[in-house]
Amino acid sequence: MSDELRIESTSVPGLLVVHLPVHGDERGWFKENWQREKMVALGLPDFAPVQNNMSFNAHRGATRGIHTEPWDKFVSVATGRVFAAWVDMREGPSFGTTFWTELDEHTAVFVPRGVGNSYQALTDGTVYSYLVNDHYVPGRTYPALHLADPTAGIPWPIPLDSTEVEISAKDRANPLLDAVAPMAPKKTLIIGARGQLGRALAPLFPGATLVDLDELDLTAPAALAAWPWRDYELVLNAAAYTAVDQAETTEGRAVCWAANAAAPAALARIAAEHHLTLVHYSTDYVFEGSDVEGGHREDEPFAPLGVYGQSKAAGDLAVATAPRHYVLRTSWVIGEGHNFVRTMAKLAADGVDPVVVDDQVGRLTFTSDLAAATHHLVSTGAPFGTYNATNTGAARSWADYARSVFTLTGHDPARVGTTSTAAYAEGRSPWAPRPLHSTLNLDKLTASGFRPRDADDALGAYLRELGD
Repeated sequence: MSDELRIESTSVPGLLVVHLPVHGDERGWFKENWQREKMVALGLPDFAPVQNNMSFNAHRGATRGIHTEPWDKFVSVATGRVFAAWVDMREGPSFGTTFWTELDEHTAVFVPRGVGNSYQALTDGTVYSYLVNDHYVPGRTYPALHLADPTAGIPWPIPLDSTEVEISAKDRANPLLDAVAPMAPKKTLIIGARGQLGRALAPLFPGATLVDLDELDLTAPAALAAWPWRDYELVLNAAAYTAVDQAETTEGRAVCWAANAAAPAALARIAAEHHLTLVHYSTDYVFEGSDVEGGHREDEPFAPLGVYGQSKAAGDLAVATAPRHYVLRTSWVIGEGHNFVRTMAKLAADGVDPVVVDDQVGRLTFTSDLAAATHHLVSTGAPFGTYNATNTGAARSWADYARSVFTLTGHDPARVGTTSTAAYAEGRSPWAPRPLHSTLNLDKLTASGFRPRDADDALGAYLRELGD
């Protein structure tokens, strides 16, 4: 009997064979059939099962399958022996790939969503168990495959035409592989798709569902309840209330908190319930702007100055309750749409000499780099949590960046006047306090294997694109 827990991969991507330690004596045997901590540490996905099913096969030769379900399974034998076979029914290059093995009390198998499974009892009174991470929904149909499909070529120990074999009429009617519609992968949802960041995310997540708040109101419980979350695996929440000054008004405060705190909290609850990965975007405004050596780190305590920052901090805390989450904290976002760089370029071209604050210091973040960082974290399976994500390079003031825009567009940077934040705020109402030091430390992001472009290089490329 095995005395070591081991997990091995197979020819079907994601299909894992688990070798279970079984401890026996003259009374029988004992095993840890499912041990989350140990198994996850060895590479089993933390698939969060919600239901345990048992299948009893009265007689040797009982054969079931090949069935494909839209959930993950962990299959193990309680008593007897089973020949088991799997066929990859997912869209993609591995479609039709097969694997088979024999299962007894020493062996379990993790079956990923979209992989067809089939079982043939090799002894009377066989019982096998399977954990699943979603609930069965009556009336839904999923891909199935004929047990004797020639392309699968499954070597059934008991031939399917044997008098010992019992197969249901439904399974005998299953189609051959060339008539099977492959199971599509779960989808990605981008919320706030018409915003600067949403537009940058869309090309990196082709096929994603693109919605804005007029199509999915995150503050409306009925709209959230009606959305088909079970069809998704990844949610990118690029929607936010960013009118920082208006947030200081009575009306703006309520809208700001609803969008930046209540909505992310609702998404976090949904993500936990449906096992989704939730990506959310935060801001340097969650800090009060002290001059921190090396920049603000991800674990720095929150100290927001105004309503906008307070609401974003609350949203960060809510999103962190989702088991599978990324919070990307950023600053000074520049993308497709109205932004500081476009404004400075237009003023330069129009002959207007702006006055820009010179005591707020940070780095620009171009949405193309923020979107690329998002794709990197998600696609590489980086540890969940909060990551600072801006462009790299020296920290500069808004006035510095304004001068760079003038220079790069062929205008005299001396035309840019300067002022302090306090002086600029005089007479302006409503007015939100701004953090003076917004530079974010990027060590955690770069340690994950991603390095954004230098902000100055990205600014030059951005302005060249504007000029084309």
